[in-house]
Amino acid sequence: KLPNIHYIKMKLAILAVLASTAAAFAPQAGTTTSTALNAETSGRREFFNKAAVAAAAIAGAAPAANAVVDYENIAYLGGSNIVDLNNANVRAYLKMPGMYPGAAGKIVSHGPYTTVSDIYAIPGLTSGEKEMMKKYESRFVAKTPSPDYVIDRINNGLYR
Repeated sequence: KLPNIHYIKMKLAILAVLASTAAAFAPQAGTTTSTALNAETSGRREFFNKAAVAAAAIAGAAPAANAVVDYENIAYLGGSNIVDLNNANVRAYLKMPGMYPGAAGKIVSHGPYTTVSDIYAIPGLTSGEKEMMKKYESRFVAKTPSPDYVIDRINNGLYR
């Protein structure tokens, strides 16, 4: 399997930063006189050059990340009529009039849910919210929670 293009770009960016850092500490061309201050500075330069080379070697030898690139339930996160109760963001419920923000906020604030009917056990639900949930119940699924998406259920950082 070929490495992910984003992974390659990230490694190149890290390598470029390390190379530019090492270049900043490289000795300048020309003649210099040796003083106590110059000796201290050249020792520092030598140390930082070695540190930059070591960091570049470590970064180059790092193993590939095992991130999930293709999430099989992506359609249930708001891109279809069916919404995953455990992974979808609160904004996915905007397509269901009457659900957002009240009922939707309570759904994403609780859970995880093993079945769709678990949402009716949320504490503090009003009868109106339960009616809305019942109206859209056929559009809900309860997939296994994924840490990549559960973290953004309440606030995914998208603002109008």
